[in-house]
Amino acid sequence: MRIRVSDILELLAAGESREQILADYPYLEAEDITAVLLYAARQFDHPVLIAA
Repeated sequence: MRIRVSDILELLAAGESREQILADYPYLEAEDITAVLLYAARQFDHPVLIAA
């Protein structure tokens, strides 16, 4: 089974704890939530070049 990165991020943003997410989605592991956060952080960690 799969769940989208954005779904996990929305749950975290809504205040759900890691423990509650893992209880609601038993096929997820704690490392999956860490990977979601790392993926999101890396999406914003790159330079943006503006053409002049």
